[in-house]
Amino acid sequence: MRLAIFGATGRVGGEIVRLALQDGYDVKALVRIPTKLYENEHLTIIKGNVLHNNDVEKTIDDADMVISTLGVCHTTTLSEGMPHIISSMKKHHIKRIVTIGTAGILNSRREPGKFRFQTNESRQKKTFAAEEHAKAFQMLKESDLEWTIICPTYLPDGEATGIYRIEKNQLPLNGEKITVGDTAKFAYEECFKKQFLQIRVGLAY
Repeated sequence: MRLAIFGATGRVGGEIVRLALQDGYDVKALVRIPTKLYENEHLTIIKGNVLHNNDVEKTIDDADMVISTLGVCHTTTLSEGMPHIISSMKKHHIKRIVTIGTAGILNSRREPGKFRFQTNESRQKKTFAAEEHAKAFQMLKESDLEWTIICPTYLPDGEATGIYRIEKNQLPLNGEKITVGDTAKFAYEECFKKQFLQIRVGLAY
């Protein structure tokens, strides 16, 4: 099994890389700073940028599935990079992609037809990050890929407990947080289980 991972030097991405290598899978990771990843015989590190189509091509060309944990950090990297990922996947006939989103792009309970970030259900006052994730969601929704978007709420550091709640397209009621460890483990396992195809998954304790 060969995995292409974007955002591998982030908190969730780094943990997914660890889980994949622990299971003996071959991983290709596109990163801007290679020294942020440790060397492993099953890990191929590609120095580059998701905004450059050629770099994305090198990462995806022989993969069986794609994982994206790309963040936002006040940039449009996510919304600008996702078209390259989608087009490259289609070119190489790769169907499966799991991404990490945000609870803000889950459906509002109080105001049907709106995202949580568009209502007072979200505690975030600034909406730039959620808007970026919403753009990526729309792109995946319009594709014919087997996508799943994992949408954690507040994301503190912490190990996987295996005890949490999930809900399709909404945040579990009164959900307030979920650790990096549980988010990464759930996303990694969903790559293979394919229980939530074309669905956003709310994740919280």
